[in-house]
Amino acid sequence: MLFSRIAEHPTDKVALRAEADQVSYGNLIARIETHAKDLADVDVLGIALDNEIDWVIWDLAAMKSETVCVPIPPFFTKAQIDHATATAGITHMITPNGMVQTGLAKSATIPARTAKITFTSGTTGTPKGVCLPASAMMNVASSIYQILGDGFAGTHFSVLPLAVLLENVAGVYAGLLAGCTVHLTGLQSFGAQYENLHGLLKGADATSAILVPELLRVLMMQVMQFGPLSNLEFIAVGGSRIDPTLIAKARHIGLPVYEGYGLSECASVLSMNVPGKDKPGTTGALLPHVKAEICDDEIIIRDPGFLGYVGDPSSNGDATSSPIERFATGDLGQISEDGFVTVTGRRKNVLITSLGRNISPEWPESALLAQPDIYQAIVFGDGKPHLEALIVPSRADAGINAAVAAANASLPEYAQIKHFTLAAPFTAQNGCLTGNGRPKRDVILSQYSSLSNPSEPAMNFYDRLVAQTADARNALYHVPQLVDGLSGNISRSTYVAYLTEAYHHVKHTVPFLMAMGSRLPDDKRWLHKAVIEYLEEEEGHEEWILDDIEAAGGDREAARNATPNLETQVMVAYNYDYIARKNPVGFLGMVFMLESTSTQIASQGADAVMTGLDLPKSAFSYLFSHGSLDIEHMKFFEKTVNQITDPDDQAAIIEVANNTFRLFANLFAAIPHEGQRKNVA
Repeated sequence: MLFSRIAEHPTDKVALRAEADQVSYGNLIARIETHAKDLADVDVLGIALDNEIDWVIWDLAAMKSETVCVPIPPFFTKAQIDHATATAGITHMITPNGMVQTGLAKSATIPARTAKITFTSGTTGTPKGVCLPASAMMNVASSIYQILGDGFAGTHFSVLPLAVLLENVAGVYAGLLAGCTVHLTGLQSFGAQYENLHGLLKGADATSAILVPELLRVLMMQVMQFGPLSNLEFIAVGGSRIDPTLIAKARHIGLPVYEGYGLSECASVLSMNVPGKDKPGTTGALLPHVKAEICDDEIIIRDPGFLGYVGDPSSNGDATSSPIERFATGDLGQISEDGFVTVTGRRKNVLITSLGRNISPEWPESALLAQPDIYQAIVFGDGKPHLEALIVPSRADAGINAAVAAANASLPEYAQIKHFTLAAPFTAQNGCLTGNGRPKRDVILSQYSSLSNPSEPAMNFYDRLVAQTADARNALYHVPQLVDGLSGNISRSTYVAYLTEAYHHVKHTVPFLMAMGSRLPDDKRWLHKAVIEYLEEEEGHEEWILDDIEAAGGDREAARNATPNLETQVMVAYNYDYIARKNPVGFLGMVFMLESTSTQIASQGADAVMTGLDLPKSAFSYLFSHGSLDIEHMKFFEKTVNQITDPDDQAAIIEVANNTFRLFANLFAAIPHEGQRKNVA
């Protein structure tokens, strides 16, 4: 069915697109057949590639040649890769260096008709290999195409790793059935914390994507910072329970988010909401091919297509072995009369309080995660009289008490959070999340079991500073002058006006630092070393700005003698006043604001404006120099402020940083702005 559909699409339409290559539907079958011939003597094929065109073609070639395919998730450790390789008996592995033979023999425990073995790390370190026939995966893909229709046939952007079954089946297979252009990009392009997600989606004109809840929250923050993604028509979100208020907030800012639910054993998706058939608060209606029931509050799937686990002694590879007829998902939930599924939690995660209440932690967690001030949350309290939570704030000045109170207002008394502990972010890198974003509860709770003071934040001061200034920083990046500047869409006169205002605040940097150093009390004299280092670095930078003005066609002396805008004067006056009247250490908040913003402005804005205005590089000496300087400065700054332990000093730095982000935004907003008119001298 899949290959027939591929052959029916317009031959000149792009099927697969990457940064440096693309394959049309007309050429895709030929590419698949060429790869399939190379698999003639291959028993079990492992694919250890990044998200790229060859990954998809090798995967489809394995299906066409009836070769067992084993995708290797990029987030697996070496031990997990070795386990998957040995358990399945991968005979050949596709790597960035080509196909290599492993010397292993195909596992005798692979059930007959297995087309794919998808390994999922789950909540433990040992991956489990789920064996699926091609028919199970095609049932899911065709059901998704059936309920979405041809309106799905735009550009699907693969955000999740292709080795994750959800992206592989619901993204690529369903997309190719519909005639989508599937856009692929290396996972490193997204950035360590997916900070480039918005830009990549926008650059690809993506119309659909699949996300896990954590990535949805990341994208929501980026949309609020960088603006809407008007081409997106459908975002499927799954992986864990999502509070309906989070869906509502995402849709309010223009993200067409629809929740779904599935399991690897059922070839990924079982139910999903779609436009026109949508009930927020549920995981959507069962797909047309799915048969399900509720037994003892647990969701049971009939005839899931699941063949068994590789390595399971009961699987003998015999052609007479029977598929699983009834699969207990381990998920608690309900199914309405019209087929909509509500998942309330995992049976194995259920907490039983000392009062005898059974509570799925995913329920109060979803209420917590619907609060903007909360980035991550884990609820616990088995055997205790009340529930507690580990909470990762979304920013350092987050009002966690108010956020918890708001979440509790939607919960009954017995499910409310009575105590919480602040925690550092949970990531796959620190072992707290699986590769697809699910929390490893046992690992997380064991890491925090020794905390003696539950209210003590488990993050350093620099991280708090970054988090607690996030809103003010985001507001700055919404100022039209800066938005257009970062994309190069400003006139020459606007650039010169920006440099003029920059000159009139940068010329105060050295005096600021001298004033700060002279007013430090004796117990803060250790900061003099940092002040001296900053003084040596900053001296004379205002003259670089005048050089840039001249190189850009402006009048350097007119700029030097100009009266700065009131907004610039206010920002300068505020810092002198704070140093003299309140707390000189607070000036480090201004340092943080300038260096954290100039790094991005320098690295992105300078190149964009230089290209847009056709100006020489000599007109950007200030910006380009700060692109490299401030990256090193930020490392030094982080080390310095993490040595500041006085709560009053920390509060002062955060206060000044937030206020100067606001004042700097006013400075930009006051600059005469001519938008797209680039050729105004």
